[in-house]
Amino acid sequence: MSMSINTNSGAEFAAVAAKRAAEMMDEAMIRLSTGKRINSAADDSAGIQVAVRMAAEINGLEASLRNANDAQATIDTAEGALNEIHTLLLRMREIAVSASSDTNSASDRASLDTEVTSLETEITRIGSATTWGGINLLNGTFSGGSPIRFQLGPRDGDSIDVTLGYVVASVAAASTGTLGLDSGVTTRTLASAYITKIDAAISIVSARRGKMGAVSNRLDSSISNLENMKANLIMSKGSVEDADYAAESAKLARAQILMQAATAMLAQANASKNQTLQLITG
Repeated sequence: MSMSINTNSGAEFAAVAAKRAAEMMDEAMIRLSTGKRINSAADDSAGIQVAVRMAAEINGLEASLRNANDAQATIDTAEGALNEIHTLLLRMREIAVSASSDTNSASDRASLDTEVTSLETEITRIGSATTWGGINLLNGTFSGGSPIRFQLGPRDGDSIDVTLGYVVASVAAASTGTLGLDSGVTTRTLASAYITKIDAAISIVSARRGKMGAVSNRLDSSISNLENMKANLIMSKGSVEDADYAAESAKLARAQILMQAATAMLAQANASKNQTLQLITG
């Protein structure tokens, strides 16, 4: 092997080794400090696409969970209003049964009719005043061809439509929410007929409460499924994106040792050229 001072191959190779060790050490420290295996597209060009796609879906599922919980609260609010209407109807039926007996005088029936009229007004008021977050639920806004829509998933089309209908006491009875309570209890005949109307109204409200209960149960299942999907996606995203601390710690230790060795060898390579000068100085 010839001796020269222009070319120091040992120092060149040692410098390259030191650079690679420094890069390995930097990479390990970045991953250990962030907790992520992928910190830029250069770390894993395919993996970052998967991670971003999963992150988008996770964010969508989080929003969907909030929507589902809001939807359940909305349905429960409407159902609670119908429950109160049930209570009023039961009291009105009690009054009608009482007024059907001739043991009541005309003035007695007039007093009972006053209460019935007041309760009818309250039923209609509940229908127009029941809101959730400022949204009217039982005033007809979400009836017929305009159901309320709940977005329950991260993609377009992951939604359900629910018809909430309306509640009006005095309009002819219909399944949409009108109860047909348009007479009084001022006479025995009217009171007896009113019992039948009250029974029909109770059936209408019961059917609507049953439908809302079914929707609430459906939302329970939707929430459980969304939570399960979110948990599994987070786990999958972690396996793609997160750093393995055991592996990265070992890599850092290896890089530090290689860096020390390369630095020492670089110093030795530079020092070796001093031997060539001895040929000149003698």
